[in-house]
Amino acid sequence: MSEKGTNRAKFYQLALFPMNNGATNVYFVLILSYIATFGNKVLGLAMVFASFMVTGMRVFDAITDPIIGALMDKTNGKFGKFRPFMVLGNIVMAVSVILLYMVTPIIPKDAMWLRYTAFIALYAVWVLGYTFQTSVTRSAQPVLTNDPKQRPLFTVFNTIGSLVGMGVMQFVGPILAGDGFAGDYNASWFRIMTPIGVVVSILLTILAIVGIWEKDNEKYFGLGGKQEKVKVSEYISIIKANKPLQRLMVAGGGCKLALAIATNVTVLIMLYSCLMGNYDGLYLPMMVLGYVFSAPFFLLTVRTSQKHGQKRSLMTYVAVALICYVGVLALLLMWKQGNPAFNLTLMADGKLSINLYTILFILFFGVGYGAYYSTADMPIPMVADCADYETYRSGKFIPGIMGTLFSLVDKLVSSLSATVVSLALLFINVRDLPTKETAYVDGMNWVVIALFCIVPMVAWLLTLWAMKGYELDGKRVKTIQKVNAARKQAITDGMSLEEAMIAINDETINI
Repeated sequence: MSEKGTNRAKFYQLALFPMNNGATNVYFVLILSYIATFGNKVLGLAMVFASFMVTGMRVFDAITDPIIGALMDKTNGKFGKFRPFMVLGNIVMAVSVILLYMVTPIIPKDAMWLRYTAFIALYAVWVLGYTFQTSVTRSAQPVLTNDPKQRPLFTVFNTIGSLVGMGVMQFVGPILAGDGFAGDYNASWFRIMTPIGVVVSILLTILAIVGIWEKDNEKYFGLGGKQEKVKVSEYISIIKANKPLQRLMVAGGGCKLALAIATNVTVLIMLYSCLMGNYDGLYLPMMVLGYVFSAPFFLLTVRTSQKHGQKRSLMTYVAVALICYVGVLALLLMWKQGNPAFNLTLMADGKLSINLYTILFILFFGVGYGAYYSTADMPIPMVADCADYETYRSGKFIPGIMGTLFSLVDKLVSSLSATVVSLALLFINVRDLPTKETAYVDGMNWVVIALFCIVPMVAWLLTLWAMKGYELDGKRVKTIQKVNAARKQAITDGMSLEEAMIAINDETINI
């Protein structure tokens, strides 16, 4: 804690704690991107069932969030408030995913009822572990730092964690699925990918625990003094009173829905394989290009956030993504089956082969992807601003509830991704999830256009609308921090919480 009540983090703390998000993003790819394919292709479960289970369990995940958030707010033992949830969550996820992906395929095919039961049970257990650990990413933000210039740095270090976690899974997965390796997302593929994911997630969790260790201490919790307990039944009143949180829920849900659907493995298989005819030659190169374009945008978002606040930064770069995807949409509308002039091409016969269509696609997609990928996790540090606002508004320090209330809506919205993809395929009479061996089916281009472009664009429009009325801009956040710091000092000097809330406000702090 530095002068004037500002809680600043050390560099290693800022760098390491976001690895918690990287640790859970490993499973975001391993489970949420592939579990429908696993259920359908490996276990032989019906496509509709496997896809709807992803949505159903995501809803279950969202419902458990506020309960775990309330439990987190009541926790404060020798191991702190947040670290127990990180450790327990990671252990539960590791055990459940090993049993799910490596043991359930052993169940005989003539015992399909047991496969269905094991799939549901292990998936549900995994969800609980995932909720435990992901809740910490948002809830621990207020204790890590309240410096408006430091909070935006979370997105940069979060990207590094995601590149190590999510990036490893996204890069290694398609390589193993190639000819001559594990196979086309079959049982062998899951047996190899599972231990890789578990090990990477454990390592990132250890780094995150080191990052939050010192800050996971009651001296960084709220205004000090006796903290009022909040019941689960009070959640609705909190949401109604905290207007910034309401708008951030819409914005965060929009960003996550855009990312979840546009990066869904089934959508990308349809785009790069069924339409463009070269999944192995396009998927990884386009992903690399996306990350390359993302790098400068992460630096830009941090600079904009530090100078003008996170609200301005989020709105600016979501708008850039929206404009660029108008170009992507136009190019996909121009696509014609069998016409090389309107088809993505990078290599042919071992040589570089690129046309104008590909150049334009790379530019529009690259800039658009870079802009929206850099904003996808920006709402996470903004949750800390909403938590500080709640402390300013009511005097309550409830980071667990604030983080998980946001997460509830975030997960409910993103849970729609697998179901939306399956329903879109059923609309064109495709009954099984496509793989890279699946041939093009009439209408598949319209499915790709809708899921890869139109849905994310609508989500970004909702984000811009929500952020327009979001009051926690850079100036407002600084004022709230000053008021909270003055109240905390007054309580330390002997004033009660109720007296401090009345005596110290925006007007008195500026005298």
